[in-house]
Amino acid sequence: MTRIYKILPRAEWEAALATGRFDGSAVDLADGFIHFSAADQAVETARRYFAGQADLYVLAIEAEALGPALKWEPSRGGALFPHLYGPLACDQVLEARPAPLQADGLPDLGELVP
Repeated sequence: MTRIYKILPRAEWEAALATGRFDGSAVDLADGFIHFSAADQAVETARRYFAGQADLYVLAIEAEALGPALKWEPSRGGALFPHLYGPLACDQVLEARPAPLQADGLPDLGELVP
């Protein structure tokens, strides 16, 4: 089992829970897929795109459970990143937890399991 992670504002996660699915953040909708990060990519994703943003959540998802809609595609520096071409059903989320800001302004993602 390979875990992948999604960092998002709490309001977006709560909206997804209300409908049972997450269709993506603004950048996901613009790009046509939901951006995820592997465990070894998530900290840099948090630093680049979420520094200074309060009230975030980090979601853990089993990559294999997403089936063929999940594609590993080159992104930052040519590394393969998981991209979901379709909605994420909330019942596919293994864990959703707050990612509070640390003293350095970066979200605390907690322990990330590969």
